[in-house]
Amino acid sequence: MLTLEQILEEWKKDCQIDNMELDTSSRETPKLHAKYVELLSMSKLQKHRKEMEFKKLLKDKFMWYNGKMDKQTIDEKGWDYDPFDGLTKPLKSDMDYFYEADPQIQTLQSQIEYWKTMIETLSDIVSNITWRHQTIGNMIKWRQFTSGV
Repeated sequence: MLTLEQILEEWKKDCQIDNMELDTSSRETPKLHAKYVELLSMSKLQKHRKEMEFKKLLKDKFMWYNGKMDKQTIDEKGWDYDPFDGLTKPLKSDMDYFYEADPQIQTLQSQIEYWKTMIETLSDIVSNITWRHQTIGNMIKWRQFTSGV
């Protein structure tokens, strides 16, 4: 899968409409649409996978922070036996601070945000491609107007 930066670089090239070969640009539209719809679909699936991974991690962290996780699972995950580093267990209302500061949770949240941004970007690109024929049509009309036809 391409990165967001790679997709933006490709889009800079793909969005170009050759003013002298409008017919070729018009024929390229379905290929571009297929390319970016595929990337969009794959990104949506990837985001969904990350959301499912996040839910599982959140459940595991809940069990760990609340002392309900068995030692074997803690060992498998490589986590400390004391999630609070010797502090007394915080109040239930303060647990959000621990969840929000947890590096593994932050990493997955960051990855989900990345895929959301990817989806938004690809959706904008697909929308632009969907209306590309209008742009090409306007270019043709402008040529006709300026040539006096």
